[in-house]
Amino acid sequence: MEIPERTDIVRSDPRPIGFLDSGVGGLTVIKEFIRQLPNENYIFIGDQARMPYGPRPASQVQHFAWQLTQFLLQFDVKMVVYACNTATAEALPSIKPHLSVPLVGVIPPGVRAAIRATRNGHIGVIGTEGTVRSHAYDDAIHAQAPQVQVSTLACPKFVPVVESNQYQTPVAKKIVAEALGQLPDKDIDTLVLGCTHYPLLRPIIQNYMGPDVTLIDSGAETVSEISALLDYFDIRNLDHGPHLAPKLFTTSSPAMFKEIAENWLDMNDLPVAHVAVADLPNVPLVKEGNA
Repeated sequence: MEIPERTDIVRSDPRPIGFLDSGVGGLTVIKEFIRQLPNENYIFIGDQARMPYGPRPASQVQHFAWQLTQFLLQFDVKMVVYACNTATAEALPSIKPHLSVPLVGVIPPGVRAAIRATRNGHIGVIGTEGTVRSHAYDDAIHAQAPQVQVSTLACPKFVPVVESNQYQTPVAKKIVAEALGQLPDKDIDTLVLGCTHYPLLRPIIQNYMGPDVTLIDSGAETVSEISALLDYFDIRNLDHGPHLAPKLFTTSSPAMFKEIAENWLDMNDLPVAHVAVADLPNVPLVKEGNA
C-alpha cells in the first residue's frame, strides 16, 4: 500500500526576528526574548542618533520607523517587532499593511496584562509624550474594558536618563520621584511602563509606587505574543544547534550602546555596529489612499 505524503510536517525557520527602537530601551524586550525564545535569532537597531521619539510629530516618527523597518527587511527577517511604544502608537498602523511579514507592537500585550492585573479597576500609564498624546493605551484599554479608569502621565526625562547610562544613580531616583509625584490619582493599583526604556528604572519606580502597585512591562509581555505568532505562522526555529550571532546596530555611539547592552543583558563581547542615518533606506512610505 502506498503511504501518502505527510503535509503537516513542521519545518524549522532559522531566519532572524528584527527589533527596532528609538534607542537602548528595546533591549528590555530582547532580554525577555532571549529568556523565553533561546532558539530564535535576532537583529536589533536602536536609533539613538534621533532619540527621543516622544516629542516628535507623528509623521516624523512614521518616517523614522519606516526607515528602520526597511533596514531590518534587508536581513530577510521573518517578523518585525516595534520594541518602542511611540513607534507602535504613531507608526505601526500605517506601516503594517505594507509588510509581507508579521509586524508586532508592544501596546496590545501590555494592555491585556494590565486589565488582567488590576484589582480596583484603576490603571496608570506612564510613557513618552508621543505615546500619551496618541491615547493608544487609553483607547485600547477602554475598547476591552470600558469600566476601567485610566490615568496617563508623560515622563519625558526618563528616556534621556536611561540613554545616558544614569539609570542606577541618585539622579535617576530624583527624576522618577519628581515625575511620578505628578500622577493625577493616588489609588492606582496597576501601572503600565509604557516605554521600553522604563523597565531599566523599574526598581526605582517600584520603590516609589510601593509594593501594592503591580508594574506591567509591556515589552516583556510582547514576547509571549511573538511566541504565539511563531506557531501561528509556522515560522518557529526548531534547530537546537549553533545559532546565528546576534546583530546589534545603533545610529549613534556603539561604545555607549555596547556598555548598556552588556550590563543589561549580562553578556560580554556583544557585537555592536554603527549605521549612519544617511545610510538608512529612504524609500517613501506611500500610505493607503495616497498612491
